[in-house]
Amino acid sequence: MAKRITVEAPYGKSYDIVIRADFHTLAQELGTLGKAEGRVCVVTDSHVEKLYAEAVLSELASLGRPVCVFAFPAGEAHKNLGTVQDVYRFLIEHGIDRKDTLLALGGGVVGDLTGYAAATYLRGIDFIQIPTTLLSQVDSSIGGKTGVDLDQYKNMVGAFHMPRLVYMNLSVLETLDARQYASGMAEIVKHGLIRDAAYYERLIERAAQIMEKDPAAVEEMVYESCLIKKAVVEKDPTEKGERALLNFGHTLGHAIEKYGNFTMLHGECVSLGCVAAAYISCERGLLSQEAYHKIKETFRSFGLPTSLQDIDVEEVLRFTKSDKKMEQGKIKFILLRELGEAFIDRTVSDAEMSAALKALLSQKEESL
Repeated sequence: MAKRITVEAPYGKSYDIVIRADFHTLAQELGTLGKAEGRVCVVTDSHVEKLYAEAVLSELASLGRPVCVFAFPAGEAHKNLGTVQDVYRFLIEHGIDRKDTLLALGGGVVGDLTGYAAATYLRGIDFIQIPTTLLSQVDSSIGGKTGVDLDQYKNMVGAFHMPRLVYMNLSVLETLDARQYASGMAEIVKHGLIRDAAYYERLIERAAQIMEKDPAAVEEMVYESCLIKKAVVEKDPTEKGERALLNFGHTLGHAIEKYGNFTMLHGECVSLGCVAAAYISCERGLLSQEAYHKIKETFRSFGLPTSLQDIDVEEVLRFTKSDKKMEQGKIKFILLRELGEAFIDRTVSDAEMSAALKALLSQKEESL
């Protein structure tokens, strides 16, 4: 059963999230957007191209117009300005203009990079998100954040550029391996922790069906998670305030990700960052010990790490200083008052972060 969510955005840039189990109405959706006549360029990566480009092109054939495909090498290492320049050149060579549309077919790297290219090519053209990973479906495809990495600085260059549509085909999750699927679960658990304790409890109750990829359980989970993301980004579309709550677990998570030179998946690092943030919340007397241990067990139940075997704590702390969430030399750190209620704090010290990272190390005997 298809589901549809409308995300309200500033300047008349509202868009729908379509949740289905196929690509069958993709061309119809483009027609509804008034995009039945403009040209389409599908931007994807070398991995997703092999899996889904043909199916998407087949669905778009009914539009009766040329569709071109640009594929760049898969991986976070290619999420940079060099790849964006390659996209620009391809668009110029194929005569793509302001009436045309980019389709971002892939995970978060593809969506972020394509969105940034769309935001800046010819001072802005339309794009559509077709996220193919669980993480991109519930997180990065929604909200208009686009961008690329600069050297070791994650998402340091970017723009807010709303998609015209987010089209989710949940059947693509069948091709995700266990590690990639679990990576997406980190953002889903995070949504419950920051905003909706009842949703968090339902995730725990349905863990077995979710990990088995039961279609009904997955659809309901994705739908509810998208509703949470919608509610946050509608109130704060350009992250001036409440939207920062979505960064729960990301300050230390991003630092761990950079420390490991992106060898760990984003969701794995977010899981570690959430556990570390929960530790600080617990040490401050905000969260109970019971709630803290429950959070750790929840991430573990979804196949995510909650401890590290080895890490240079001082080096990780150094990476937090280059986080784009810094404001006037202070980190906007997200803590929990209780399960389902997060808040922004600007007083978290290096000593507290260091203690949280050391706690991740001290639990290494529990490591997955």
